[in-house]
Amino acid sequence: MTSTPTITRKRGFTLIELLVVLGIVALLLTLAVPRFFPKIDSTKETILAENLRNTRAVIDQFHGDTGRYPDSLQQLVDKRYLAALPYDPIAESDAAWVVVPPEGDEKGGVYDIHSGAPGNGRNGKPYAEW
Repeated sequence: MTSTPTITRKRGFTLIELLVVLGIVALLLTLAVPRFFPKIDSTKETILAENLRNTRAVIDQFHGDTGRYPDSLQQLVDKRYLAALPYDPIAESDAAWVVVPPEGDEKGGVYDIHSGAPGNGRNGKPYAEW
């Protein structure tokens, strides 16, 4: 009795199948990418606003506790009012803050802070005025 040889067929994808899948992926990317990048900018602005709000509250707390304003942002870290210097996600730095000194004869060097990032936010207001 003679046995018939078995034909083994290699499994894989054809060129057409690969092109169809790549076309679908490209179509999905053209729909998703334009929505993704504005969300990144929106998230950075939200983080900036939150960091400003928290740091301003800590400056006020320091003033309430000591009767004077801090000499620098680093003093807030040294005295453990802040765990670390606040991060400006728009300027991508923790050293880009614009420090506003107190007016009159108030003691200290930091009354308020603003972002040092150039440009305007989505609301049209410059980051330096936030």
